[in-house]
Amino acid sequence: MKKIQIICWNVNGIRAVYRKGFREWFSETKPDVLCIQETKATPKQFPTPIRRIDDYHTYFNSAERKGYSGVAMFTKIKPDKVENGFGIGEFDREGRTLIADYGDFVLFNIYFPNGKMSPERLQYKMDFYDAFLEYADELKEQGKNIVVCGDINTAHKEIDLARPKQNEKISGFLPEERAWIDKFLSHGYVDTFREFNKKPEQYSWWSYRTRARERNVGWRLDYFFVNKEFMSQVKLSYILSDVMGSDHAPIGLDLVYDR
Repeated sequence: MKKIQIICWNVNGIRAVYRKGFREWFSETKPDVLCIQETKATPKQFPTPIRRIDDYHTYFNSAERKGYSGVAMFTKIKPDKVENGFGIGEFDREGRTLIADYGDFVLFNIYFPNGKMSPERLQYKMDFYDAFLEYADELKEQGKNIVVCGDINTAHKEIDLARPKQNEKISGFLPEERAWIDKFLSHGYVDTFREFNKKPEQYSWWSYRTRARERNVGWRLDYFFVNKEFMSQVKLSYILSDVMGSDHAPIGLDLVYDR
């Protein structure tokens, strides 16, 4: 059994975070797998020093729309297979998903949609949630273990944001969004962070406005989920709140791995 570290980070623009020391942080941290979201770049637009990194296999999925969305994965362990998306055009064209099959488990790296822009985008978000759940459940029914990481764009419970009452009618904390997370967990998945840390004021995103991070007025929008059967292999789940460079903090998952 080998211990591996997976780190997940919404970088809010790979070129912007690169200018803020991303390569140096990566070199010091050396995670076994790094999943990043909201790259806002095609592979060719990644800064050359991080387009290919020694000892890592690199995978990209970018949106058709320029400067928008996008995910990438750097992994020391070569997956058996990597897929871009769920095979549903309306979702896949936004470049939000990488699905890596490691044999012992399948890792989803997802930048879930934001529903704040309009009622139509909120519906898109909810439809995306359902498409993802159906895809994950099919793999789980085939006997696969599931690890899901990414910016879910919803705070689940009141403990997961600084000002729940003021945000009850804001996308990201709407009843239907929170109910979907309840539904997801009821299908046999676990919010790993809350298995290790039940304290309040544990956030992964802070608005750039009003110095919210300094005051820790934040939201927990970034998650690692696993299926219940795989939870025994999870050793720790945490937020790296001291890492700067984005409006999100990276989150981490330590697990043991058979390969």
